[in-house]
Amino acid sequence: MPLFPALFRLLLLTAAALLPLAASAQVSWSRQIQPIFENKCVACHACYESPCQLNLGSADGLNRGATQALVYDGARTKPAAPTRLFTDANTAADWRKKGFYAVAGNDGRGGQARLLAQMLALGRENGFVAGERLPDDLVLGVTRQNTCPADDQSFDKYRRKHPREGMPLGVTGLSDSEYTLVSQWLQEGAPTDNALVRHARPEEQVQLQQWEAFLNQRGPRERLMARWLYEHLFLAHLYFSDLPDSQFFELVRSHTPPGKPIRIITTAAPNDDPQGPVYYRLRPVQGVIVLKTHITFPLSPALLARTRQQFLAPAWKAGTLPGYDEAARANPFTTFAALPARGRYQFMLDHAEYFVRTFIRGPVCHGQIATDVIRDQFWTIFQKPDSDLYITDPVHRATASPLLGLAGQKDGLLDLAPEWARFKRDRNLYQRLRSAAYAAAEPQGASLDDVWNGDGGNRNALLTVFRHFDSAAVRQGLIGEIPQTFWLMDYPLFERTYYGLVANFNVFGTVSHQAQTRLYFDLIRNGAEINFLRLLPPKVRRTVYDDWYQGSGKLKVWLDYGEPDTGAPTREAYATANPHDELAERLLTRFAAVNARPDPINRCAAGADCSRPEAPEFARIADRALARLAAKPAAQLPVVKLMPELTLLRVRDGQGHREVYSLIRNRAHSNVAFMLGEDWRYQPEQDTLTVFPGVQGSYPNFAFDVPSDELERFVAALRLAGSPEEFQAVAARWGVRRTRTDFWEVFHDFTAYMRETEPREAGLLDMNRWENF
Repeated sequence: MPLFPALFRLLLLTAAALLPLAASAQVSWSRQIQPIFENKCVACHACYESPCQLNLGSADGLNRGATQALVYDGARTKPAAPTRLFTDANTAADWRKKGFYAVAGNDGRGGQARLLAQMLALGRENGFVAGERLPDDLVLGVTRQNTCPADDQSFDKYRRKHPREGMPLGVTGLSDSEYTLVSQWLQEGAPTDNALVRHARPEEQVQLQQWEAFLNQRGPRERLMARWLYEHLFLAHLYFSDLPDSQFFELVRSHTPPGKPIRIITTAAPNDDPQGPVYYRLRPVQGVIVLKTHITFPLSPALLARTRQQFLAPAWKAGTLPGYDEAARANPFTTFAALPARGRYQFMLDHAEYFVRTFIRGPVCHGQIATDVIRDQFWTIFQKPDSDLYITDPVHRATASPLLGLAGQKDGLLDLAPEWARFKRDRNLYQRLRSAAYAAAEPQGASLDDVWNGDGGNRNALLTVFRHFDSAAVRQGLIGEIPQTFWLMDYPLFERTYYGLVANFNVFGTVSHQAQTRLYFDLIRNGAEINFLRLLPPKVRRTVYDDWYQGSGKLKVWLDYGEPDTGAPTREAYATANPHDELAERLLTRFAAVNARPDPINRCAAGADCSRPEAPEFARIADRALARLAAKPAAQLPVVKLMPELTLLRVRDGQGHREVYSLIRNRAHSNVAFMLGEDWRYQPEQDTLTVFPGVQGSYPNFAFDVPSDELERFVAALRLAGSPEEFQAVAARWGVRRTRTDFWEVFHDFTAYMRETEPREAGLLDMNRWENF
């Protein structure tokens, strides 16, 4: 009897799939095609590194089409014209003028563009064996050289040269019913509709109007404040935190005031000259939300009141408003000198995770040169405003501000050396000025009393950064084993990092601009590390510093950084021979109230339970099993060297429940003082693995899918895997290879898990880095 209901359901599903094929029914873009693209295409075709800049997360992206122009170009000597979707052009005709060509529908010359249909057909013709590794000669990943065929002739050449590289590339493709739907839609001319275009709802419109009114006041104080806020929030996905189903919005500069249709001011940077009056407007974020560009920021009536209090309640005068020239862009400390420094710093502290995310996760989608100058795992803490001399001492602030400019405004190739020398000199002059000022103001030295405690309840006070080779991610809380280095950021460091890597950084800029930015970021990291050293006993600082800058790092210390202060005392008292770890343990204990991520898995004491007490029982069992992989050097656990940077793990209990983990490989280096030559500084025997409950990072490299009753065998197999062949055997049994028939179900279940556990932060993952194990 159960057979008949099952057959009936199958017939209904088959009929539903065939309905669009009826002659009278046109395939719907929003209801039928965009969900397929979201499920099978957006994982590669989003952000700047989309192959051929083809972004399939929206109708606008599809209609924009593709181009052979590169966004990431390490040899660019002149800035490229920006090609930001929803910003730099509005119509397909505008994009054609910028060098984009159609991939479907009207080609703009009276014909039909066929590239999308051709690529999908090529993918159907040459499938792969389900569950098997892909051929080794199939090049994947962000280093792949995309050829971007633009017409039938160039596609025929592509097809002959790359017969197994149709779309979706190197992965389980479209199902029969999906392919039939997309094919019919393409035959109908690939029409799109506006059903997925987002508009502010009435309840959102109320708060939107309040924020726009606040940001568009015309007094000089209010205008200076609004400019600073815009330059700090232009990258955010804003939402109204007191509305449960709030959409996401972005803050833009418009030629038009509130109440009028938005007309974007299209400048490359948020602090470029707008060439006229500026109005700050909120517009809904369009397209599919992808995790790599989803950097959230909450708006609320309470935040509006706090922001007004921070910036407008103190008595100050704006004076002559700053312009947008090179000097104003290079130095936000002089540009916004009139704006209360405490208000600026406190605003950034209140939302520290957002700001660190902006320069760790955005605005680029990959960049090894940038991430080469940070460790694979480190903790970040902040100096409290009352202990920051830049905030409390106006004389020091006035003296320091001219030295805090940022390199990168002059972007000619011949500007690289002199600009770097000038800004490095100013930074080192400031570093000496700062050391002298603190020695005079704090003769007894620094202590944890000087570290911001989140005002007792703000979990932005403690952050962990993970680097995944050419990308990185941030989380609240102190996660993983005690790291080798810490960042202690004060306001000048925090603001310079933000302006250097976010507000002033142009992904379409020249190699000179990008090199100057990266070189200066190296100095900022060093400054944050030196700040942390002030908490340690003077007699160990040199030893700790030398450990951070082994080998070639000593040359960089001599050339660029200077020596740490080994004379000033510390107010912290130490009782052990390892003050570095003792201070870390003290930080964990003292700031436990604002530590968002207590970590019993990676910091499991001998005889402890090694699991999260609040987790369900099957997850606690998984925690204990996975703890055997955590925080052990590769010299003891060889499989660590075989793991990619970020591996996701799904554990299923057989009763419809599952838990997700991120297995993060932390690569060890003798130093991170250089943008290039990482392999020369790599210390693989010291690599470790961090086990993180949840999804950590936007670019997973692989995944395992393990039933809970097989988890012990899975962990045991990993612990025994000492060769690539043995690791591939583990991948063959439990791995989520690109060719698995259920690949997309597992892949998207990680996003589903995020939507269940942290819905505001959830977004589609990127699979460009998924490896072929």
